Amino acid sequence: MSYSISSIPLFDKQAKRLAKKYPSLKKDLAGLIDKLTNEPKQGTALGNSFYKIRLAISSKEKGKSGGARVVTYVKVANNIVYLTSIFDKSDKSTITDKELEQIFKLIP
Repeated sequence: MSYSISSIPLFDKQAKRLAKKYPSLKKDLAGLIDKLTNEPKQGTALGNSFYKIRLAISSKEKGKSGGARVVTYVKVANNIVYLTSIFDKSDKSTITDKELEQIFKLIP
């Protein structure tokens, strides 16, 4: 079963900011999106259909552990994976439950 990928405005804003800092991010995200269409439940489950995926940023040259984190929300009924948040691991170590609640309100 193939899932469609969509993003919320918060993700777009965060990704644009990181792409200015790391030129390879667009290519790295494109690879992740290809994988998510066939296997949407990747990464660490955060609860309530949220998943945190470790993403290596090629131009950062630090691998997955020092790369970015992408938070996704999987809506099984509609076969949609929402890209909800992305952050640099060096700027922020994790995402809080309160932030997840706020993000959940932004998902259509």
